[in-house]
Amino acid sequence: MELTVLGCSGSFGAAQANACSGYLVRSGTTAIWIDCGGGSFGNLQSHIDPEDLTAVVLTHEHPDHVADIYGLHVLMRYGICFQNFPVYAPEGLPTQLGALVHNDWGDTFDWRVISDDQKIIIGDLTLTFARTDHPPLTYAVQVEGDDRRMIYTSDTGPKWNVGAFAPEADLVLSEATYLHSAKLSETHLSAHEAGLAARAAGAQRLMITHLWPRVDANDAVAEATESFGAPVEFATPNLVTSV
Repeated sequence: MELTVLGCSGSFGAAQANACSGYLVRSGTTAIWIDCGGGSFGNLQSHIDPEDLTAVVLTHEHPDHVADIYGLHVLMRYGICFQNFPVYAPEGLPTQLGALVHNDWGDTFDWRVISDDQKIIIGDLTLTFARTDHPPLTYAVQVEGDDRRMIYTSDTGPKWNVGAFAPEADLVLSEATYLHSAKLSETHLSAHEAGLAARAAGAQRLMITHLWPRVDANDAVAEATESFGAPVEFATPNLVTSV
């Protein structure tokens, strides 16, 4: 199983790593785009032809996680004429996003509802969802394949953590929006909290993402490394890694 980072900026695009949340997970012939944050679609096309995608998963409604679904829709509806392409999303999201397409998605997407504790199989991968501590309906995603397992926290406050899934994941991809001394909101994690949660869950590796654009990535990695107790990676856009 392979992870490609398409974007890591939280809330809005940063000056350097400017694409927002987006991740491509591949195993065998299966390719799933998880979260379509602004700027991630361009990076996606550097790694895979969109025609070769198996499905899209949207974890919640915030623009920094969904904005590029519109670009994919335009390509698939008018460019390559796809029909019934699977898009997994929280209940009500197609209607919320539909306002910008006059509530006319055509038959391009086959919208499928995800829910808490749900397990689905998409090609070679098995996905399990868990409701996080974030104001809109938001789901973390566990992805299993090739005898490997990764957990993507999506957005969450500290009242939920990766311990909701089985311990000892091979990779935890955790939001780490703020430095702990300068948290602007309790609806997100600090790098310190991300490290603590991954350590308590026995994660083999921790990669942090969704940084507030004004946070220095080196400072966030140092803070998470201290609390995790082992070297922590940063989700640099276009990074490709085996899980």
